[in-house]
Amino acid sequence: MFPPDRIATWLREHLTAANASGFVLGLSGGVDSATAAALAVRAVGSERVLAALMPCHSISEDAALGQFVADTFGIPVVTVNLSGAYDALMAALPPSDHSLATANIKPRLRMITLYYLAQSHNYLVLGSGNKSELMVGYTTKYGDGGADLLPLGSLYKTQVWELAREIGVPQEVVERAPSAGLWPGQTDEGEMGITYRELDRVLAAIEEGDTSDIQSATLEKVWGMMTRSEHKRAMPPIFRVGRSET
Repeated sequence: MFPPDRIATWLREHLTAANASGFVLGLSGGVDSATAAALAVRAVGSERVLAALMPCHSISEDAALGQFVADTFGIPVVTVNLSGAYDALMAALPPSDHSLATANIKPRLRMITLYYLAQSHNYLVLGSGNKSELMVGYTTKYGDGGADLLPLGSLYKTQVWELAREIGVPQEVVERAPSAGLWPGQTDEGEMGITYRELDRVLAAIEEGDTSDIQSATLEKVWGMMTRSEHKRAMPPIFRVGRSET
């Protein structure tokens, strides 16, 4: 696993290259965003990090734990309640029978908010996506997947838990069931239909080229997740006009 100071150095290098002044990120009360926040503080100090609490018909525990993380690392906080914006947009949109089309508006509103704050402060947006989620596409395109830097993008979820403990993320945050907060009672593992520990075991086996110890049904499930989400890991395809056509 990468030492935290190596990630902090990487963050500083990208900040300098972008001629930016600091980092902004959303705090959800989960381990990924808390770990990203702690790394940002390690990189540039808490005075150059801004945490956003962005409730959107969320449970109160999300904001409370997000504030706890910010207090733990001395990070300034801005709270932007997106519930009204969500309601107004839903009222303007035509009805949809697809529950995720509705639920994914929340992370996309948060992305808009973070980039507003980033541009206002000359900051870069830190995402909190980890390697496990990126590999199977467990992100909302142009939502939580929209960021300038992904400091946890090379760490499996199980490695994020290890790193979080190492750098002082509060235990109650580390042990909290991972959730994107898309609807009441939603958990990442419940929605994916696989635990992170099992997912990481399968992904590691795929990367190592030896899946002989993985049950065929589990392997097929993970391969399917990876294949269906390939578009999330690439820039939009561009139609190229040949020289003879111009």
